[in-house]
Amino acid sequence: MIYIENNNFDPHYNLALEEYAVKGLDLDEDILILWQNEPSVIIGRNQNTIEEINKNYIEKKDINIVRRLSGGGAVYHDFGNLNFTFITKNFKSNVNNFETFTQPVIDALQKLGVNAVFHGRNDIVVDGKKVSGNAQYFYKNKMLHHGTILFDSTLEDIVEVLNVGDEKIKSKGIKSIRSRVTNILPHLEKKVSMDEFKEILLKFILDTDDIEEKEYKLSDKQLREIEELKNSRYDKWEWNFGESPEFEIQKQKRFEGGSLDIRFTVKDGKIKDLKIYGDFFGDKDVSSLENELIGEKYKIEDIKNILDDIDIKKYFYNINKDDILECLFS
Repeated sequence: MIYIENNNFDPHYNLALEEYAVKGLDLDEDILILWQNEPSVIIGRNQNTIEEINKNYIEKKDINIVRRLSGGGAVYHDFGNLNFTFITKNFKSNVNNFETFTQPVIDALQKLGVNAVFHGRNDIVVDGKKVSGNAQYFYKNKMLHHGTILFDSTLEDIVEVLNVGDEKIKSKGIKSIRSRVTNILPHLEKKVSMDEFKEILLKFILDTDDIEEKEYKLSDKQLREIEELKNSRYDKWEWNFGESPEFEIQKQKRFEGGSLDIRFTVKDGKIKDLKIYGDFFGDKDVSSLENELIGEKYKIEDIKNILDDIDIKKYFYNINKDDILECLFS
């Protein structure tokens, strides 16, 4: 495994670096990146940005809003949060295998005396409280897995920046999001700074004390290309917010694999302007599934026939054809 050092705190740049690393670097070794963002809300690929955020609070605090390539839910980053990224060849055993990629982080935390364990579909928890959420993105034969580590974040901001639906809170069996998150720092046997924690984690995952020996240095040309990607995608309102058409019908359900929020208009008995939102994970861009359904009759038999010919597992992890039908027609 090699390491790309990244000391940039701009979320627009950092997400561009991730995309460039998974799409633009053809290396034989796996890649690790540790990075931090200034205060930012990072939106999941399939989410409706404006409904996920507390707009007034975010504008008051001048917090960035940036959409990432991977699915899952919106998360808050600040200087007290450390992010980790693994990029590896997309072997079948890695697909939606969150536990494999969180294990090195869990092992490192346990070595520091923190009682960290994998929980649910994509979390690391300590004493029942979340310290890390994870997501994945697939590109050709490669996979990007990234996650957060709440080291010393401002937990009050985590509560305020996001609009968390009652259904999600209820499904977690909690009264509020604040009651289920915690920082790593209070759980450390020996208190360390963020920089010290980052170095400990880095050496543990790379299994070396000589970090420079494992470092991959990006060329000036590569750095320019990352900056161009930042400017063309991650700085754009169209990417981070996007337009949300008016819909007549909204259907929502929460399943084991995440939430589905399907919005569409029916005209002359046929579906038009359909859009699928949610915090689900999947390999394939859900827009191609949306296109398959647009123009079809809004009848359960017709939609079932369409879905029968589609590999739903490519779009949704742990959400099946019957779940989609239930959401659309219940």
